[in-house]
Amino acid sequence: MTILTPVGEVISPLKDLNNCPPQGREGAPAARIRIFPEFRMAMKGISPGERILVLTWFHLSDRTVLECHPRGNPKNPLTGVFMTRSPNRPNPIGLHEVVVEQVDEAAGELTVFPLEALDHTPVIDIKSSGSRGSTRP
Repeated sequence: MTILTPVGEVISPLKDLNNCPPQGREGAPAARIRIFPEFRMAMKGISPGERILVLTWFHLSDRTVLECHPRGNPKNPLTGVFMTRSPNRPNPIGLHEVVVEQVDEAAGELTVFPLEALDHTPVIDIKSSGSRGSTRP
């Protein structure tokens, strides 16, 4: 069996699932990613302006859901979760493309924008998206 080990956690003003936008580009705030001490060396090379992919574990999701109405709208046809962005799915992995706004290596923190994950959501990995650029309005 493979075991995922979180590398950090999200520190966000989003405290309630009902206040989370469906996607980052739909009004998500800036947030911080706190990298745990044993993984901080992996931050090397991350700098402001970088676009990164943050993979999270939606720890509050319902892992038994296999179908849903996209965007929670019952007018949309029932669809398998593999064809949706629903957080409820067998393996609730979130994928977020964000822009790094600030790097604090001493504290092991990245400030990123936009991030639609709840406060204390586990971060399971970070990857370069291969591009740069801000998404701030």
